[in-house]
Amino acid sequence: MNAPSDSGLRIRPYRDPDQAAVVALWRACGLTRPWNDPASDIAHCLKSREAALLVGEDAGGRVVASVMVGQDGHRGWMYYVAVDPDRQKSGYGRALVAAAEAWHNARGVPKSMLLVRAENARVIAFYRALGYEVEERVLMTRWLKTPPAPPGP
Repeated sequence: MNAPSDSGLRIRPYRDPDQAAVVALWRACGLTRPWNDPASDIAHCLKSREAALLVGEDAGGRVVASVMVGQDGHRGWMYYVAVDPDRQKSGYGRALVAAAEAWHNARGVPKSMLLVRAENARVIAFYRALGYEVEERVLMTRWLKTPPAPPGP
């Protein structure tokens, strides 16, 4: 897992000193929401035996990519798939998805899944190019606590 990918990205497990860089990356990629504290999401992931956070470093050792992976026994999930906006179209995203799929395969999970906001056509096209398909589903949610209001202008 620590070997560089064909893109030159070195993918490795998250380490505690990575937190500020990972959270900044997620914010730069527009992945955070007021009701999901990134530090809490990282802490929750690290406590789970069924999840991991992988980071990608460039040749200079700078965190420029991440993917959070998990599995429920039937499906593998990817969250916070992020590549520094200045490094997108470099092959880093492909390398991250391949690392996530390898993590799923190592656990015998037959299917990798992720959620993409419907308006994010560019990201949907990226995943389609990797062989992912849109499956017709109805996503249903119910807030069990009141989410924080989005930040003002």
